[in-house]
Amino acid sequence: MTKLQLLNTNHTLCFAKGFYRYRTRLNLASLATSPNLISGGYSSKTCIPSRLKFTCYATLSAVVKNHTSAFDGKEAALLVEELRVNFNTGRAKSYEWRISQLQNIAKMIDEKERCIAQALYQDLSKPELEAFIAEISNTKSSCMLAIKELKNWMAPETVKTSMTTFPSSAQIVSEPLGVVLVISAWNFPFLLSVEPVIGAIAAGNAVVLKPSEIAPATSSLLAKLFSEYLDNTTIRVIEGGVPETTALLDQRWDKIFFTGGARVGRIVMAAAAKNLTPVVLELGGKCPALVDSDVNLQVAARRIIAGKWGCNNGQACIGVDYVITTKDYASKLIDVLKTELKTFFGENPLESQDLSRIVNSFHFKRLESMLNENGIADKVVQGGQTSEDKLNISPTILLDVPEASSMMQEEIFGPILPVVTVQKIEDGFQVIRSKPKPLAAYLFTDNKELQKQFVQDVSAGGISINDTVVHVTVKDLPFGGVGESGLGAYHGKFSYETFSHKKGVLYRSFAGDSDLRYPPYTPKKKMVLKALLSSDIFGAILAFFGFSKDS
Repeated sequence: MTKLQLLNTNHTLCFAKGFYRYRTRLNLASLATSPNLISGGYSSKTCIPSRLKFTCYATLSAVVKNHTSAFDGKEAALLVEELRVNFNTGRAKSYEWRISQLQNIAKMIDEKERCIAQALYQDLSKPELEAFIAEISNTKSSCMLAIKELKNWMAPETVKTSMTTFPSSAQIVSEPLGVVLVISAWNFPFLLSVEPVIGAIAAGNAVVLKPSEIAPATSSLLAKLFSEYLDNTTIRVIEGGVPETTALLDQRWDKIFFTGGARVGRIVMAAAAKNLTPVVLELGGKCPALVDSDVNLQVAARRIIAGKWGCNNGQACIGVDYVITTKDYASKLIDVLKTELKTFFGENPLESQDLSRIVNSFHFKRLESMLNENGIADKVVQGGQTSEDKLNISPTILLDVPEASSMMQEEIFGPILPVVTVQKIEDGFQVIRSKPKPLAAYLFTDNKELQKQFVQDVSAGGISINDTVVHVTVKDLPFGGVGESGLGAYHGKFSYETFSHKKGVLYRSFAGDSDLRYPPYTPKKKMVLKALLSSDIFGAILAFFGFSKDS
């Protein structure tokens, strides 16, 4: 049994949104045979494959049938071999192939927008507008940018040469890496699947996408749509869980792009190391929001809410994980957060149609256990209500929870927001630095000096000043982590470069050949070369005629 199969054997890991309850205590190893999930009658037959029909989006259950996975190591090896043969024909390297596949992705998004939104609703109860803005529109924007800029990205970049190679010219030429693997996450299952694939295709690679089995409706839809819209000789989707992922990781890839948690990220990196395969790890961390007292409090509160509960109900790697503010300002901030939460989600947020639900029973229980820890209940200042049947937890704010509590030591990834107080706002920098480097960090202040200090002193994958999460929509900014929050970056041209090799090329003619570089090595040659390598043209001329500057 591999490390991946052993992962979380002490807990229940749901391969689909709540398909079995935490209390059943099923072992992951017993599910490593790719369970067949059976339920009945929710999804639209025109959009979601018939094997995924849900009785109810809120209270899901499943009959788990154990069977041997059809996709094993042998199948994975054959798949990679087939894709490598197809890649080696050179067809994917052409501009025409790349642009046609990108145009087909854009067409797919346009024609299947309703189906995509339905799948996201089935997997996460994601509100339609949130699904459109956060996933569908973002993905379409990335695709259209790649279509517009592809020729520019593919064009060789001319660079200067040195005196050593005179006369010559040089270029940086982008070439595809080859056959790449993309393993995506469940929290934004469409965006985090398709956006890396856009970069891989734009760079001219053959690509295998492994969507998250925890978002089964979106996974199945992606498999269906990719087979209909894209070139299946070079672009494939493999569905499944632990055994399928393990089989894929056992193969030799030219790059692996993984989005998920740090624990599985380490497993992916270890598997890649066997073949010296480069990796991109898009992970996460505890993303802080530091709030000064000179802000427009209503705007700041609304933007914090948007970056927490309006961002897949806190289930986002760039979502606000905790807030830091001064002791004197905390009550004001919390009061406005309460008011705006009521405006956004009503008196009873558990009934709100504008909040995503918790993805499955396992994660619901994980979050509930955070709230049930000793010394936590009396720290709740807003919310705390739960509905296990609906997999909902109301937006919850806590004030000054113990630093040793799990919600301050682990990434929360849910609708729970601790507020940490400090004596002065600058003390918040040390709170942030005491934890692993986050994927994102946020500062709310009009103080330009504090802004400058924050950017300079806080290490994070990305930073937004006076807002949250929206920096990832700027396609000219790289998106990726640092330290434990990730390795590598993508978005826009950075996606293209992530899946490309920058090949240095030098062009020379047979003219201008000098014997200076060839034996026998003489004192005169040494003097000339030293002058040339120091860019001392006058000294080189003197040395050529047997003189030195000293003489």
